[in-house]
Amino acid sequence: MENIITGKNIVKIYGNGTEQTKALDMVNVEIKKGEFVAVMGPSGSGKSTLLFILSGMDDISDGSVKFGDTELSKLRENELADVRRTKMGVIFQQPTMLKNLNLLDNILLPAVRDGKKDTVALGQRAKALMQKTGIDGLENRDITEVSGGQLQRAGICRALINAPEILFADEPTGALNSKSAEEIMGLLVGINREGTSILLVTHDAKIAAYADRILFTKDGNIVSELPLQKFNGKDMEARTEKILAQMAAVGI
Repeated sequence: MENIITGKNIVKIYGNGTEQTKALDMVNVEIKKGEFVAVMGPSGSGKSTLLFILSGMDDISDGSVKFGDTELSKLRENELADVRRTKMGVIFQQPTMLKNLNLLDNILLPAVRDGKKDTVALGQRAKALMQKTGIDGLENRDITEVSGGQLQRAGICRALINAPEILFADEPTGALNSKSAEEIMGLLVGINREGTSILLVTHDAKIAAYADRILFTKDGNIVSELPLQKFNGKDMEARTEKILAQMAAVGI
C-alpha cells in the first residue's frame, strides 16, 4: 500500500549551543494510506514533536518528510499552509475556537478562508458533519454553551470540513471523561474506515488500542512498534493487554 507520510532520518533540535535539546534523533517512519497509527511514549519522548513534524506544523533540523511525493521542507510557507489546510486535518486536546463565532462558523472557518468555495455547499457539509458527530442542533451555540465532549466533536468537524486525506490527533481525549473518550474514538474509527488516514498521539493504552499499529517512542527515537488487527470492537481488553506488555518490555 502507498505511503501517505514518509519520514527519513528525522532530526529535530531545539535551542542553540550548549542549550540544545535533541527531541528527535534519526527517526524513520511510514504511514500507509488508510492506516490508523497511534504513537505512545513518556513525557518528553518526542511523540508530540513527531506529530508536529509530520504534519508540517514544525520544521525539521535534518532529514526528510514527504506527504505523498511532496517534500514538505521544500515548500514555501504559503504552499505548506495550503497543503495543511486542504489535505490535512488536526485535532488537539483543547480545541482552539474563536469566542466571537458560534459553533457552526468555527467549523466553517478553515474552509472559507480562501474565499473560493461555495459557501452554501460548505454550510451543508458542516451541518452533515455535525449530524454525523452527534452535535446537530447546536449550530448557533457559543463555544461556552457546550460541553467539552461537544466542543471536541466540533473540533473533529472542523478538521474534516475540507475532506482531508489524513487526520493528526494530539491527545484528542485527554480532557474528556471515559464515556466521551469512547464516543470520540468510535467516531475516529468510523472516519478511518471511510478511508481517512489517522496519526494519533496518546499516553493511554486503552485509546491506542483502537489503532491498527502502535509506535513507541523513547528519548527521541521510535524504539518499538506493535501491529494490531483492524479494530472490531470486541477485543479491546486483549488489545490493551498487548500494548501494556509491549510498553513494559521497552521500559516506557
